[in-house]
This record gives sequence, C-alpha cells and structure tokens, in this order.
Amino acid sequence: MEIQLEIVPESERKAKPDAALGFGRHMADHMFVMSWDEAQGWHDAAIKKYADFSLDPAAMVLHYGQAIFEGMKAFRGRDGRIHLFRPTANFARMNKSAQRMCMPQIPEDEVMKGLRMLLEADADWIPDEHGSSLYIRPTMIATEAGLGVRPSNQYLFYIITCPVGAYYPEGFDPVKIFVTDKYVRAVPGGVGAAKTAGNYAASIMAAVEAQKAGYTQVLWLDAVERKYVEEVGTMNIFFVIGDEVVTPPLTGSILPGITRQSVMQILEDWGLRVVERPIAIEEVFAATENGQLSEIFGTGTAAGISPVGALHYNDRDCTINGGCTGQLSQRLFDHLQGIQYGEMEDSHGWVENI
Repeated sequence: MEIQLEIVPESERKAKPDAALGFGRHMADHMFVMSWDEAQGWHDAAIKKYADFSLDPAAMVLHYGQAIFEGMKAFRGRDGRIHLFRPTANFARMNKSAQRMCMPQIPEDEVMKGLRMLLEADADWIPDEHGSSLYIRPTMIATEAGLGVRPSNQYLFYIITCPVGAYYPEGFDPVKIFVTDKYVRAVPGGVGAAKTAGNYAASIMAAVEAQKAGYTQVLWLDAVERKYVEEVGTMNIFFVIGDEVVTPPLTGSILPGITRQSVMQILEDWGLRVVERPIAIEEVFAATENGQLSEIFGTGTAAGISPVGALHYNDRDCTINGGCTGQLSQRLFDHLQGIQYGEMEDSHGWVENI
C-alpha cells in the first residue's frame, strides 16, 4: 500500500511545548490516516497535517460505539535514535480488539511502515528528557452514515502523537487507590479484553468519585461476586505477597497489557515466582495486616510502573510499605526504562530503532 507523504511547511508548524508536558495536551504536527470500505479495503493512506475530521451526524461510531484504540510510546535513546517499545505487540492486540468489535483487521506491516514515517516526520517532537516520551495513539472508528445496529461498512484508521511526561501527578511517587464494589467495568463474555472506547466511558463515574475523595484511581472488582480484584482504570495490578508476585488472570474481562506481559517476563528472568490467580480484595487486606504483602504496583503504557501506597475499601484503609516505593517496584521501573531508552540490554528484542 502506497503511503502519501504531505510534510507540513515549517511556517505552519506548531510551537513546541515547554518542559511542563503533562499528559495528552500537545499534539504533534502530523498524523497518519487511512480509510476502509468493503469495495476497496484499506486505501488512501497518508501522512498529513494534524487537522479536524468531518463526520456525518449519523456516523455509526457516534451511535453504536465501534471505536478501538491503542497506546504506545517512542523514546529518545541516549544514542540519539528513536526507540519504539513493542509496537508490533500493540498492533496485534488492536487486531484482536477489532475482531471482537466486528471491525476490519489492520495490515500490521503497512501500519508499522506508516508509523515509522510519522515518527520521522515528527522526530523533533520526541522529548530528550529522561522520563519523557512521545505517546502514540492509533485509533479506528466506524464512519458510515446510517442508523441501525450492525457493523459499519466504512472505517477510518489514524495515528496521532503527543509528547508526554508522567501520567499521574504524583510522578513515580506511590498513588492512592480507591476500591469500588458499587460499579463494575466489564463482565464475563463482554468486551473487557478489548481496548474499546466504551470500556473507558464506563469507568469515568467511579474515577470521578474516587478523585473527589482524594484518590488517584479506581481498582475494579469482578462483576459477578464483586470480591475478586481485576485491574485499575489505567493499568494492570500486581501484589507482592510472601515470595510470590500475584496478578489476576486474563479471563476476558481484563485488558491483556503489553507492559503487564513484559513485567511478568522480566520477573521470570530474575528468577522470581509470578502467579496468575484470582485474588480477593479481602485477601489483600489480610495479607497487609499479617505482614505478608510487601508491595503493590500497577503496569501500563501510560503509567509505566506505578507503585501503590494506599488502598481504601468499604471505609477501611491500608498503607502499603509505609506509603513508600518498594524495592521491586523501583527495580522494575529502572530496568524497564533502561530498556526503553537503550541503556540496558534488550534481551527479548522488544525495542525497534528508527
């Protein structure tokens, strides 16, 4: 598939943001777009100026929610090159989401080619500061105009990017998590394992209530018994209990995180015991009280490694590791960033250089 390259003239380019990047506020100059319909398949691929889209008011994404996306990062390595962390894994996961949402499969090799071209066009948007990166958001939406619940016959795929710092205001400091059994995020047989927009819409109410109460994020419990831990709104979750690192299993209602899988592999490389099993929130509190639980941390593309310093559940609070970052969380954070920035050996071939 030919990709048309339309570079934005220097005179029309945006001013780069200052050091206070935040997250998701400053979009780069270019985007990658391509369209799909039943007759032509994927076509009209282009790198072009970041600009508004025009959608019919009856576009099916607006009514029936066919929208999926991914999140990945590009890092400015100490060697000056651009380092992409596991992009092919993200595109493979996106195709699984597309399959679940009755959307067309993206051509992974061609999209990877488009991403490389996009990053080359916006290379000067990738921050040099350690801890900062370029966030990459591939997205697909249903664009056919029509009312009636069925799969769309037209889709738009695009990739936008933005320079980012830490996802949470706390940075790498431990976050406080609110555990909810009032709301649920996903149900067995639903779309919890797909990275689809509706999952995040469903999480907003609980997140807002948690933030009003002084907590950073929500930890979701299962939708059936409302007792087993599933995931945090923006990351998968791990518990260090005794000599094991425990994380909930992928049973269809949890997003299969790329960072989650990477961390599990790193832990196994270090000879640590990683266990995927159901873990009840009451077990977590009991393990805290008897001294068996030493750390909790989350993993995700946006958050990276995020230590958890406190949990709140049903008017009970527990503090983890004195509210401080644990040794394993710190070691994982340093190691993962070392791989991403090209400062440590990439023994699994996770990084692609541009």
